[in-house]
Amino acid sequence: MPTPTKGHRLGGSPAHERHILANLATALFQHGRITTTEAKAKRLRPVAERLITFAKRGDLHARRHVLTVVTDKGVVHQLFTEIAPEFSERDGGYTRITKIGPRKGDNAAMAVIELVRGEPVAARPRRRGRRAAADATTAAAPAATTAAAEAEADEAAEASAAEATEAEEADEVQDVDDVADEAAAQDSDEDDAEAGDEDGKPAGDA
Repeated sequence: MPTPTKGHRLGGSPAHERHILANLATALFQHGRITTTEAKAKRLRPVAERLITFAKRGDLHARRHVLTVVTDKGVVHQLFTEIAPEFSERDGGYTRITKIGPRKGDNAAMAVIELVRGEPVAARPRRRGRRAAADATTAAAPAATTAAAEAEADEAAEASAAEATEAEEADEVQDVDDVADEAAAQDSDEDDAEAGDEDGKPAGDA
């Protein structure tokens, strides 16, 4: 049984409280869910989950321990054969408490406590220690170095492409200049030839 909490007990004596919790646990395992006061539901939760943990072990000692609390052998058999295997993937949190408002009459806070059965188990977050953090840092460093090297390679490729473009433009300008020079030289040769023809004509033909 759990350590008694401070304040008033559920019954008039510790033995009465144990009987109340045992009867509530028996009804919970038998029906899957029960409606009771919020105070009793909160006190029942650790008792029921501890019994389910014993039932998950499945050995004879655990069965005898559960029989000291739940005296109904049929309910104990159901707990060991049906309920406990459904929680084989869970490490805790076998029950759920839902508040349903005050009770009509004495205005006591009421709640429904039920077994969490047939629901998927949420994945537990992976713990990362110092070694994992160091491994992550070490893995990130080569990645950063690779990224920097790729960036430098891209810049070098862009610079080479720019130089090649400038060289092509300079070659085109040189080709244009050469064509112009050849045309000018050809025109100069033609002018010289015409001038020579005029100088070589006889005087009578003038």
